[in-house]
Amino acid sequence: MDLQQLKAQLLAVLFAAGRPLSLQDLSPLGGEEALTRAVVALERDLADGHLGVQLERVAGGWRLVVHPLHLNAVEQVLRPNPPRISKAALEVLALIAYQQPLTRAELEALRGKSVEGVLEGLLERELVRVVGEKEAIGRPKLYGTTDRFLELFGLESLADLPPLGEGPVLLLRG
Repeated sequence: MDLQQLKAQLLAVLFAAGRPLSLQDLSPLGGEEALTRAVVALERDLADGHLGVQLERVAGGWRLVVHPLHLNAVEQVLRPNPPRISKAALEVLALIAYQQPLTRAELEALRGKSVEGVLEGLLERELVRVVGEKEAIGRPKLYGTTDRFLELFGLESLADLPPLGEGPVLLLRG
């Protein structure tokens, strides 16, 4: 299969998936080397915005997103409503993101308030998950962030979190 055909297939699969796909996810289309070349070429082809979309590396894979040059047009037509996350939920999410894994008691000690309802909401929205149990009396659950968290905040990995103290900690991606 030539590079143009593989790029076209990647574009179609990423469009249809609507979520980030890793090289492993894309492996039915070809070998890792060929896929990497095709992804890099596709990123380059879409970078200037002439097709209205671009590839974004997020959550260990790639997804198609609206190119920044065309966000205004999308907003004019679709009027997207970003998901609402309360201040309390953002506080708990930031604590987990920067210090995971944490137990509920540790979160409450850090925050100085109960996190029970907030934590349940974050679990329901699949922004946090139980990642294990602490080796302590009662074996409390440990919480960490999910790939959905990375997707929502436009992060490839937790290493992409801004350093603490630099402006707004978490900004939602559209």
